[in-house]
Amino acid sequence: MASNGCDIPSGDIPGGGIPRRPVIGLTAYTEQVQSRAWDMEAALLPSTYVNAIIRSGGVPVLLPAVAGAAEEVLDALDGLVLSGGGDVDAAAYGEVAHPANGGVRPARDSFELALLRAALDRDLPILAVCRGAQLLNVALGGSLIQHLPDLLGHHQHRPQHGVFGPVQVRLAAGSRVAAILGTQAQVLCRHHQALGRVAQELDVVGWAQDGTVEAVELPGRTFVFGVQWHPEQNPVDDRLFTALIAAGMGR
Repeated sequence: MASNGCDIPSGDIPGGGIPRRPVIGLTAYTEQVQSRAWDMEAALLPSTYVNAIIRSGGVPVLLPAVAGAAEEVLDALDGLVLSGGGDVDAAAYGEVAHPANGGVRPARDSFELALLRAALDRDLPILAVCRGAQLLNVALGGSLIQHLPDLLGHHQHRPQHGVFGPVQVRLAAGSRVAAILGTQAQVLCRHHQALGRVAQELDVVGWAQDGTVEAVELPGRTFVFGVQWHPEQNPVDDRLFTALIAAGMGR
């Protein structure tokens, strides 16, 4: 079974005090939410992300879209998780939106693209999850397949409403992701889009059995991984989050 241990460097603590836990930013949604007597807009994120960071030894901080605040936000962080969510606006990569696209939030796209580019400039450790991996590709000049069933003829990557489907993924031997997870992994997916034209700077290091790109890395950086699946949905395997936090503590 995969370890949930927090094998992160503690650093030198003056006077032998308690090691400072790394602060990890998690990009959040802004959505209309009903809760008890209330029906209002809220900044939120599934607690599976929050719990994965806590289990892995970090302090999670939610990051709703705040225009023009990328640099101030990053000053407080040791690492960044670009979370899943609605589709990236097709205009961001110069295409017309497919009719199946949904949950597009241009304000979120704008903030997260600015946040991501500033984080790359700082070499901040980044784990980009599902939509986040797609955004990483778009930020570096790539494009997306807007509706996978049109290409593949099946819905394995998004089996039904509210369900994460199991997908077998092959990871390239010698890649940094494979060093963490091995060359074969069964993962949990829920997406109808995927990386199309992969940005020149990214290395493709993971594939589903149908050829869909499932993992990318940005070489020459401390830690920049994009995974098309949802590692936060597997509570017995926090290895990607633990590795992100270790990279953040090692800066």
